[in-house]
Amino acid sequence: MNKITDIPIRSYAHIGDAVYELYVREKTIYMTPKPEKLHKITTKLVNAAFQADLLAYLTDFVTEKEEDIIRRARNLSVTTARRTNQKLHRLSTAFEALIGYLYLFDKERLQEVFKHLDAYLQKIMAEFKQQDVL
Repeated sequence: MNKITDIPIRSYAHIGDAVYELYVREKTIYMTPKPEKLHKITTKLVNAAFQADLLAYLTDFVTEKEEDIIRRARNLSVTTARRTNQKLHRLSTAFEALIGYLYLFDKERLQEVFKHLDAYLQKIMAEFKQQDVL
């Protein structure tokens, strides 16, 4: 498997989950040296609800091909027993799939997406400071 079509969309989401979490952890290590606060910040930024928000933030920024990846991932089946909020899970999976796809096939574009997300994350992190999360 080395072509885009050879890799299942769930695999994009699998690697995208790891890539996004590493991206967040790389940002948060400069915020505080305290492990409990690092964990608290990371879990606020790496969860289904926040990833769905990020996907919405990217709506006008993604290309047609990226929209197709998002659509395909959003339409994956989800077992009800495993997830109480299927819509939220599908949106976060779509975000992870986009990140995974870009990581595997277009790292330059991935950096553009992360740069675009930086402004949003900076705003959220500023709110964390105001709420004394840090």
